[in-house]
Amino acid sequence: QVQLVETGGGLVQAGGSLRLSCAASGRYAMGWFRQALGQEREFVAAISWSDASTAYADSVKGRFTISRDKAKNTVYLQMNSLKPEDTALYYCAADMGQPFYSVLRKSDEYDYWGQGTQVTVSS
Repeated sequence: QVQLVETGGGLVQAGGSLRLSCAASGRYAMGWFRQALGQEREFVAAISWSDASTAYADSVKGRFTISRDKAKNTVYLQMNSLKPEDTALYYCAADMGQPFYSVLRKSDEYDYWGQGTQVTVSS
């Protein structure tokens, strides 16, 4: 059983930055999703287990960066130029057994989920 723990959420002003972290060891394809109040969960970013491939939602492309530190068994989501519409509960997700290049964009493709960390961007 994989346990994922997200950290790094908080309150930030528009234009600011936050970095989310998710600890997970092993050959997992990883992803970040978010869910705003009253909205469905949506894809944010993903990285293959080999780190060879990444993918981003159009709404965050150019502002967010997903990366992994294998030595620390941690995946990061660096969020810059934050906007009020980025306010949401952010979830880390993991899946094992994918090809080394695969990035997973759909929530039902992931087997493991963290509890979420709140990101609030004030205007």
